[in-house]
Amino acid sequence: MPRSHHRKKHKEHLRQYQQNHEGNSSAGKKGKVTGTFSIVGFILGMAVGYFASNGAITWIAAGAAAGGIAGYFTGLYFDKEGTR
Repeated sequence: MPRSHHRKKHKEHLRQYQQNHEGNSSAGKKGKVTGTFSIVGFILGMAVGYFASNGAITWIAAGAAAGGIAGYFTGLYFDKEGTR
């Protein structure tokens, strides 16, 4: 009995079908980096605040807030650039 999956023409159609469906599914799975950038900015802001103030809690918190906000807006920028 003939096996269709061994024929060249069938394999070409199968590859085209798989490529068409892979392209559609990967486009919807793009991740957002806003959260990641916010966390990294928060941690870096804490580190900068700690080293700049020799451990003063007020400046550590201020640096963490500033770093988190900067990371958030940087992440938004990269998300917008990725959708163009």
